[in-house]
Amino acid sequence: QVQLVESGGALVQPGGSLRLSCAASGTIFSISAMGWYRQAPGKQRELVAVMTTGGTTNYADSVKGRFTISRDNAKNTVYLQMNSLKPEDTAVYYCNADILAGMRGTLRNYWGQGTQVTVSS
Repeated sequence: QVQLVESGGALVQPGGSLRLSCAASGTIFSISAMGWYRQAPGKQRELVAVMTTGGTTNYADSVKGRFTISRDNAKNTVYLQMNSLKPEDTAVYYCNADILAGMRGTLRNYWGQGTQVTVSS
C-alpha cells in the first residue's frame, strides 16, 4: 500500500520561511509527477507547484519567485521551500503524486493527509 506522508507545516510570521517535505512509501516502481496543492478555508483546492521526473516544473502565479519545488528521486521525496510567506498562503498543503506501484504495477494518483501552514503575526 502506498502512502504519502507530509511534514513541515507550522505557524510562521509574515515574511518567514518554511520547508515542507513529502515522502512516498510502499511497493513503488516509479513516480512520475509529484507536487503540492493547497486548500484555504472556504476555497477550492488549488495547484501550488508540480515537478516531473525529468525536472520540469510548474508553479501557480501567486507563488512564483517565492516557492521552490524540488525532488529527491532516490528517496521518493518532494520538497517545497516557501519564502517570503504571506497571510494569504495560509492553507492546508497536500502532497500529490502519480505512482506506479503494487504487485500488479498499477498507475494511480495519490494524496497525502495534509499539513497546516499558518502565516500570521
